[in-house]
Amino acid sequence: MDLHFIWKGIVIVFGGVLILRLAGRKSISQMTVAQTVMMIAVGSLIIQPVGDRNIWITMIITLILVMTLLLIEFIAIKNDALESFFYSKPIIVIENGQIHEENLKRLRLTVDMLEVRMRQQSIQKISDVQWATIEPNGQLGFLLKPEKQPATKEDIQMLLSILKGSRTNQSLINSSESRNLFTEVVHKKHEKQPPEHLN
Repeated sequence: MDLHFIWKGIVIVFGGVLILRLAGRKSISQMTVAQTVMMIAVGSLIIQPVGDRNIWITMIITLILVMTLLLIEFIAIKNDALESFFYSKPIIVIENGQIHEENLKRLRLTVDMLEVRMRQQSIQKISDVQWATIEPNGQLGFLLKPEKQPATKEDIQMLLSILKGSRTNQSLINSSESRNLFTEVVHKKHEKQPPEHLN
């Protein structure tokens, strides 16, 4: 009895784990389009040695796929235009409690599917949301309106300071109106440029 399939199976498992570790530690829901395509290709390729295809050629092709993905990710880190091309940008679906119907159509996303994602994040009403975006990985990003956000320790300390008279109401208003990650999506630029070595 020919038992060569045993060592092929062992090589496939160890080689596959090594290659996928090299590709990164993201769950399927966090993968970009390029990563998803690569994982499907790797899955199809890695099983082929069982059907008598040369196992070493398969592992080399799989390694080339992973190295190409890593090259794409490196290029995307260095160039904003290519990052937008490979990964896309977040798209605003709710602004100030109002749904952006055009953006939902562009994403081919129904209001019902948007509501599913909101319920998964424990959002009770669309009108409670200041900003909501669909991120490149398909996840919902959101910021509740200030009056709907849970109080943080900083908020409580600020309130105590106001009650004691050490801060004015104006400082409270100014701190709540600062720019955030969602306004960066609207303005399509960073509020504060990241350090040069991260570009």
